[in-house]
Amino acid sequence: MDCLLIFNHLNDLVFAKYNLKLADHIKSLALNYGLISKEEANSPVDKNVFIQIFSPIVSSHRIMNFQFGNSYTTIEFGEKMKLCFIEYMGYLFMAITDRLFDGLINIYVSFARYLCGPDINQLKLDKRKSDLYATIIDQWQMLHNSEQAVLVEAVEQLLVNSEITAACLQSLKESVSKVNVHPESSKVHGVLIVDNKLLSLYSSPSARPLSSVDILFTIILTHCYNKSLEVIQSFAVYLAGPEPEPKCLPHSVHILEIFENTFLVYLVEVGDSTVSAALYETFYHLHKLRFIQVQREVESIQLGYENLTLAMKKLNDGLKKCKIKSVESPHRQIMKKWDVLKEKYKEYLRTTSDEPILRAETLALSFLDNLKNIYSISLSDELTLKTSAAHIEPAIPKLKDNLAIFKDFFIAKGIKNFTLGSRYFLTINKYLEDFPGLVHFLHVDRNTHRVTTPCLDMQAEKAQYIQEKIWFMFRLARSHLQEGNTTVIWKDKMFTYGYFLWFENSSGEALKIPVVGPMSDKCPGILTEDFYVKLKTSCFPKMSTSKVRIYELYVMHLGLVTAASILEQAKKLAATIWDLKGFPTHAIDLL
Repeated sequence: MDCLLIFNHLNDLVFAKYNLKLADHIKSLALNYGLISKEEANSPVDKNVFIQIFSPIVSSHRIMNFQFGNSYTTIEFGEKMKLCFIEYMGYLFMAITDRLFDGLINIYVSFARYLCGPDINQLKLDKRKSDLYATIIDQWQMLHNSEQAVLVEAVEQLLVNSEITAACLQSLKESVSKVNVHPESSKVHGVLIVDNKLLSLYSSPSARPLSSVDILFTIILTHCYNKSLEVIQSFAVYLAGPEPEPKCLPHSVHILEIFENTFLVYLVEVGDSTVSAALYETFYHLHKLRFIQVQREVESIQLGYENLTLAMKKLNDGLKKCKIKSVESPHRQIMKKWDVLKEKYKEYLRTTSDEPILRAETLALSFLDNLKNIYSISLSDELTLKTSAAHIEPAIPKLKDNLAIFKDFFIAKGIKNFTLGSRYFLTINKYLEDFPGLVHFLHVDRNTHRVTTPCLDMQAEKAQYIQEKIWFMFRLARSHLQEGNTTVIWKDKMFTYGYFLWFENSSGEALKIPVVGPMSDKCPGILTEDFYVKLKTSCFPKMSTSKVRIYELYVMHLGLVTAASILEQAKKLAATIWDLKGFPTHAIDLL
């Protein structure tokens, strides 16, 4: 059973995604409660049925959350079933699932943020966007169950020789140069993706850098490409940008399959970056203030008001400089409402009486509608998508011609980047010769979130069994990391497993691992937030995160291999992985 429901502040249903099993269960409940007739039970579930059935628990969650600041995040019921909650920008996400993945609902919020930014109501108003959201969830679930890179939330680089690397980069550079001659499409990223692996990336000089999570999301998005159309397919998304201060800026994304399972993707930054960043901050602080003002804590309201005031100043300054004519009138309207709203907050902070804060709560809803109006006007829309798509079309033919000679190679490499049994490269053979008993490994550079791992040959004997063991290894290692354990070795009847996480300074010298406290409230990965940046800050609070490097290594050996041998092999593998990837050797010590 699997379901995702999103409710707004009025407990109205904004989005619903569910499987047939849950639909049948809901219909059965609705029949018992007299909410539907027997004839209606043969039709799709009406949204009002969901509202009526789940309204009591949604109301309960909101009361506990807003009035008492003591909300619950999970309710367990039945056999392995969970009801999970999370609030985002005034919208309540509720998931019903039997999956073992603790951070599932956080992933759903992240995907909604990528598609809608701070305005989740778009999922209710825009069917194309809600359909895409449902498809992204389906594709992510499929990839999470089959692709190692998506499992560990990292990007796998396609390993090709220097000649092909240079050819791909030069072709992307030429195509991006043709696109960014247009002023409204001057900030462009060109990306080549082959079967879930990053082949090449080139960004125009003025473009804000893509973060690893943006690239990972883009890879997932290519799976939403409808191959039967054979045309450029365009999407409006909001990319997070690099840590430590992600801004969720609007981009138009254009995807074309140039060869079999080889995708060309252009990501074009659109709108005014200053306005979009200020809008996001304003949405955030307004919702935060609405949350805390219910509890009537003056100090918290004071801080929330100050944060909202600062965000509004940024938004006002940005809108004054914005060159979009259609935003002038909404700008004047919102500033008038802000003048009234902030006076009510000032009055409450002076008197602490109920009247001004109650009035502020009412005014805030109207103010929020004005924010949404400005948001829709000033950011990406269908016209923007069509315009940027028209700009990239002329840049595609030459790039496709330049790379056509490599297309068969891309297909072969995409399917099998390398395996432990590969005999094509000397650097691969050493893994058979120097690591006796090694069955599988994953090395993750958590500074760039790049993963190096042998491909899984699903045609091989017992491939499904091996895959299940790898997924088991990852889940158990992740649970230990959340408990604060950075080195773990364990075994079952068939295999011995090892998980190692270590730190280095910017010179590649090992940093002594401090005692890592439990981080059970955080999910290792990058799709929800960069867990590893938080881990660096927690372990080395006096060092800049840019000067702390972090790596992970998962290894799976035959059961007869001893713990001492695994430690020794792990050190050697971590030291030599750079030879395989073509990067300089780093001196590290896992202990």
